[in-house]
Amino acid sequence: MSSEGDPRHEYAALLRAAAARVELELGFGIEDGRLPLPPLAPPEAAPPQAARSASPPTPPRQKRPARPTPAAATPPPVHRAEVPPPLVTAVATESRVDIFDAKNYDIQFPEGLSKQGQLDFFAKAIANCTLCPLSQGRTQVVFGVGNPDADLMFVGEAPGRDEDAQGEPFVGKAGQLLTKIIEAMGFQRSDVYIANVNKCRPPNNRAPLPDEMDACRPFLLRQIDIIQPKVVCLLGATAVRGLLQSKDSITRIRGQFLRWRGILVMPTFHPAYLLRNPAEKRTVWGDVQKVRDVVLGKLVV
Repeated sequence: MSSEGDPRHEYAALLRAAAARVELELGFGIEDGRLPLPPLAPPEAAPPQAARSASPPTPPRQKRPARPTPAAATPPPVHRAEVPPPLVTAVATESRVDIFDAKNYDIQFPEGLSKQGQLDFFAKAIANCTLCPLSQGRTQVVFGVGNPDADLMFVGEAPGRDEDAQGEPFVGKAGQLLTKIIEAMGFQRSDVYIANVNKCRPPNNRAPLPDEMDACRPFLLRQIDIIQPKVVCLLGATAVRGLLQSKDSITRIRGQFLRWRGILVMPTFHPAYLLRNPAEKRTVWGDVQKVRDVVLGKLVV
């Protein structure tokens, strides 16, 4: 007997798909992985014979007069269908120059270098950067790490203590959560590229100041030009301000694709914010699912 069309096999496939979804969410860090309860079964109707014996034949239905509406009654609210936001929104930016002192950023790359070779040369060229006060307190410049041919790039705000010590972005607790997010999307850290707006650690892990971000922004722009990802996922409000130079609130624009210099940009919450607000993990999970589908070609925007 062929199994095609057997409802048992269809049910088993649905269970496997649901289990895979729960496993991904738990791996991402969403602790409530329970499946929704099935709907309650409707009450059983009375047997036809009992119904016939309990009541006489129903006379023809007569049209009832319309019930008058009380004068003081409030009309029911009209529920209008919500219009979903556009998949891609234009980016409103401030009018700043990208490079305010061209001689400090005029890095000449040797010809014939691969993307990885360009990134390695670039990292050595700025290893002793002193363009902003953050250089005075750093241990080392935290350049970036990952696949030079990545279709997906994550950008945070600046290195923390662990990153400053190890020279790699997102290696602390927030970085461990970012790794879970990447793996829940079906990728590995080695598949993507990870960087920050600022390459040096601010004092006491504070957010970078506007002039500090301005000083380091050309380095990030050059990284993006070399990698040429399909999507840049901005982690947190500071990353949005640092790259896009936008004053928009992260709560207003997160979850929406923005078009910036021909690249799709997805702002979402920073992993450090999720550590303080675990309930928002589901929100970010929805955002990165859109990113994953664009990267894999399952969603066209």
